[in-house]
Amino acid sequence: MSKSKPMTMSAVKRIQSAEAKSNGGQTAKGSFTTRAMAAAAANAAKPSPKK
Repeated sequence: MSKSKPMTMSAVKRIQSAEAKSNGGQTAKGSFTTRAMAAAAANAAKPSPKK
């Protein structure tokens, strides 16, 4: 298994684009896209670990 990576806004954009294309331009409330967006926003708010 590969390591999990934090959700990024660029990944959310790809997911949202694919969902909107398959649903007539709409994304449903509570969909994977909205959960991914919340995760990406939370990850962006966290300070990055120092190396």
